[in-house]
Amino acid sequence: MYLDSLEFLEEERDAWRPFERLAALTDAQLVVAVPGAHGWSGRDLIGHLLAWQGIALQIATELAVNETSPTIARVDADWEARGGDVINAEIDATWAAIPIPDLRERFRTQPGELRGYLTVVPETRWLKHADHLRTIREETIAHYEDHAADLDAMLAAAGE
Repeated sequence: MYLDSLEFLEEERDAWRPFERLAALTDAQLVVAVPGAHGWSGRDLIGHLLAWQGIALQIATELAVNETSPTIARVDADWEARGGDVINAEIDATWAAIPIPDLRERFRTQPGELRGYLTVVPETRWLKHADHLRTIREETIAHYEDHAADLDAMLAAAGE
């Protein structure tokens, strides 16, 4: 699918860029529930995206020093056992407790941290490894695509 890691990293960066517009919203705008986005607020969307992107980051940190990622197996087993609704509800509750300044800081820094780690992971461990690439892509690019309409609804509700 990808010829080299730079190709993936550019695609991921381009897919993330529209979500950066959430950073321009005021704190008051970030907490408004948007009916066209499953009732989520911008804060909810940021937390949700960061949680799953954080899993990709954890995987990348593991693959930087190991051939496999225990996180992949753990997350897949948890998803199978408990289902996405339960896991996502827990994510929402966890991220709702994070103060907005801290959330904004993680939103600003985590994506770059993920890209940085992916540059040091040998391509054979992620880009050329079908299962690892699939998981990393699902937690990043594919997930961003899943929430593009939510982003559009939030920005429209904020007058952006």
